[in-house]
Amino acid sequence: MRVQLNPIVKKDMQVTARSMKFSWGLFAYEVVLVLAFLLAMAVIQSESDSIYSDNNIYSYLIYLFPVLAVAQVGIVALTVPIITASSISGERERQTFDIMLTTCMSPFSIVLGKVISAVIRILFFVVAGMPIMALSFVAGGLSWSSLFYFVLTIILLSVLSGSIGIFCSALCRKSITAVILSFAFYFVIYFLTFVPMILRMLWSKAERAGESMLFLLINPFVFFEEFFMQIMTGESIFGTAGSNFSKREVGFITYHLSQGKAWLFLSAACIFALSVLFMLAAAWKINPMHSSGGKKPRNAKAPKNAA
Repeated sequence: MRVQLNPIVKKDMQVTARSMKFSWGLFAYEVVLVLAFLLAMAVIQSESDSIYSDNNIYSYLIYLFPVLAVAQVGIVALTVPIITASSISGERERQTFDIMLTTCMSPFSIVLGKVISAVIRILFFVVAGMPIMALSFVAGGLSWSSLFYFVLTIILLSVLSGSIGIFCSALCRKSITAVILSFAFYFVIYFLTFVPMILRMLWSKAERAGESMLFLLINPFVFFEEFFMQIMTGESIFGTAGSNFSKREVGFITYHLSQGKAWLFLSAACIFALSVLFMLAAAWKINPMHSSGGKKPRNAKAPKNAA
């Protein structure tokens, strides 16, 4: 059985492969990673030479991984919405959107193809940064499985960022407006998800977050913080077996999610589900059957009954 590649993905990859802009982007990405690596090594060297240190530089090298990983996560989070936010709105600006809708592809296939194209581009960047990332594993003593899991988390973040960008692109007619709206959604997901927990703690006057912390399951910042804690220490940010929080402080559900890697896997599932919802909403928006709303033209007249 022959598997046919999504035409959107095929076209975007051909255009990307011929673009010098993409090559310069890879070069800039490598430069940022090298600068982050050199900066981390300088800090590690200064810490190992301090009078309060045990002068064992190898005990600090494990921190190379989170430094380089955070640099890559930041680049991905800022780059993918810009790439996908111009996917649909750019087609409208070039007046090719209607032509694309006349193909045999469904609206969801178009949206999915645009998101997959963005994820593949990001994977090119991640693979190009593997030699630099490998230094943190060789010198820091981390297992190679951690690198594999990190790639999976980058893919998950790319899918979320791409789905947000494509949804905003479907809503807006101008690419710059779609980019701004994408970062507005970022603000909601990254920052406003903390608001229920803060309000709950202020209302209780006893620093009890309760089940309001469940809103953080869709927060990528908390997800990556949990991921790095699990990789570096094997513990949850909520404490191993609830040692940092009690059931009374965080609620029954949150307390049990802090056991092992339960929070990490559930958060990944929630982020992926949120990504699918954004893609479905984008597909619904660009569907001509839905966008027209099924309304008759204002000047349309009802046919007269035949005599």
